Amino acid sequence: MTRTPLAPFALFAAVLAAAGLPIYIHAPKFYVDAYGVGLTGLAGVLFALRLIDVVQDPVLGWLSRRLGAFRPLAVGVAACVMALAMLGLFAVTPPVAPLLWFALTLTALFSSFSFLTISFYAQGVAKAEAMEGQGHLRLAGWRETGALAGICLAAIAPLALTGLTDHPFALFAALFAFAVLAALWAMRGEWRAPPAQAVGFRPYLAHPLTRWLLGLALVNAMPVAVTSTLFLFFVEHRLAAPGWEGPLLLLFFLAAALSAPLWSRAAQVFGAKEVLLCAMGLAIFAFGGAAFLGAGDAALFAIICLASGAAMGADMTLLPALFARASAEIAPEAAEGFGLWSFASKFSLAFAAVIFLPLLEAAGFDPARGVVEPGALSRLTLFYAIIPLGLKLVALTLLLAIPFARDPQPSSLRGAHP
Repeated sequence: MTRTPLAPFALFAAVLAAAGLPIYIHAPKFYVDAYGVGLTGLAGVLFALRLIDVVQDPVLGWLSRRLGAFRPLAVGVAACVMALAMLGLFAVTPPVAPLLWFALTLTALFSSFSFLTISFYAQGVAKAEAMEGQGHLRLAGWRETGALAGICLAAIAPLALTGLTDHPFALFAALFAFAVLAALWAMRGEWRAPPAQAVGFRPYLAHPLTRWLLGLALVNAMPVAVTSTLFLFFVEHRLAAPGWEGPLLLLFFLAAALSAPLWSRAAQVFGAKEVLLCAMGLAIFAFGGAAFLGAGDAALFAIICLASGAAMGADMTLLPALFARASAEIAPEAAEGFGLWSFASKFSLAFAAVIFLPLLEAAGFDPARGVVEPGALSRLTLFYAIIPLGLKLVALTLLLAIPFARDPQPSSLRGAHP
């Protein structure tokens, strides 16, 4: 059987992923350290952006389909906007108030990121439907492995570049812009005009399996959202390990990337639902272990990073593939469905920022002014470890309740890894 080359999808996924979760990790701390912006202000901006997404992401899913033959052009424009916004965020001294500049550049960055993500995943559904064999899961393996590689590189790059330049974030932004152009070139022959008939959002919300999976995506993303938002603060202040942020981030995301094909293989044998339940149990163990760490425990925290990163590899590989396959039963090109999926996945990041950053600041955690009260460190541990543990238990309970019509595994998951 001739295998369709899927490397362009992996490269494009890597670039998109680099503009997602790593920005939530780096941007708030960068603006705290470089410009003295307060945590409450940053949290307000991040939450406002997600309020925009409440309307924007579903509309962008509708727009992606309605553009028809013009979608490849729109993708090119959105990619250029995303690259310029990244340069503005990290490489340009704010020409206005830093918090306002943070809001403007992130709005442009995440709006273009949303449109590209929705169009890319919808195009993946169409691509997989045209492939021989188990196209959805084979493409998902390439795509999510590429995405995890992009997250790894973007998470560590600004910290790794510190030894090469006095402006590591500016260099990271420039490298990102170059990578965007390379990904556009690699995908130039992959974009196709979607079907003209729009499906709308109701079928995805009415379909039992897609509705359950959307709810699971929202709840399951919250623990990672909380820990991602607080990771750098936890390492520097709770573990008293400045300088360890980069290696620990790399360890976390490498564990996710390397575990992804292993989770896929396990799902072939034991079933996707069972494998996801095991991964959630591993995540709960990791969150519980982090609750007992304090100053000087960076080496022990490395073990926590390995466990929690591996657990995230299962989430990122299996959940989007299950949603893509369920969506394909509703429409051959699921742009509207992935508009909803994008919103469900990203809302949790804003939720984490708007709730926990102001509460930390109110407890006396204000690194911008050099103020870190002892009680704030206890609250930081509560937010970083205990609350995510509880949220993961809720996600596990929700997964147990999902009424899969049949076991979504053995034959359907073969070939899900590259």
